[in-house]
Amino acid sequence: MSCDHMNTKDLPETLDNIKRPWSVCLDDRLNLIHRMKTKQCRLYSLGLGDDDNQFELNMAKSGCEVHRFDPSIKSAHIQDGHLWYHRLSIDWRDPNPAIAAHNLHVNTKKLGTIMNDFGHHKIDVLKADMESAEWKILENLILEDVVPQIGQLVFEIHVHWPGFEVSGNDSTVVRYWYSLLKELELKDFKLFHTYKDITKPQIFLKREAFNASSCYTLSWVNTRWK
Repeated sequence: MSCDHMNTKDLPETLDNIKRPWSVCLDDRLNLIHRMKTKQCRLYSLGLGDDDNQFELNMAKSGCEVHRFDPSIKSAHIQDGHLWYHRLSIDWRDPNPAIAAHNLHVNTKKLGTIMNDFGHHKIDVLKADMESAEWKILENLILEDVVPQIGQLVFEIHVHWPGFEVSGNDSTVVRYWYSLLKELELKDFKLFHTYKDITKPQIFLKREAFNASSCYTLSWVNTRWK
């Protein structure tokens, strides 16, 4: 679907200054812009080793309650205005209690479990940069029917290898990826923005691919969102 108003700024001409455009759709026909204006917006940011939090800061300043999950912070929870930092790591499964008991400083949970723990029934925006764990996390959100609770999805996907715990030959992997994207479509998620990171290697499933990229950013909106 087309989106007339996005928070993506014009990219500079020099490659050195390009930053990944985390894009949300702010069209009046969608609910996000209205929830931001009334300070009812909630954003979850999932990431691994990403120090750039400009998108989260901008969304917090624009009226969103932002929760960023970072397993490297020292305290369990830190609040800075509308921006929360949580010492939590997102996975596609909850940890084995016997193993988790031996590691008190790492807390890994499924997204649905965290939402229940926080008492959050809806997320207006879910942004994820999980360094190839995104495919299994997306599968978990679909299988456990968490995606209807999300208004917009902004995912960085990686295609240079199958991803964590994704196995099979190339055809099997592509069919697996396609099935997840198709399930989103069947749940009334519409793609409104794509971005190919030309600074990343031109690799698809460990093979060089001309004019491709190993990394894309995809943004969807839930057309059923209210």
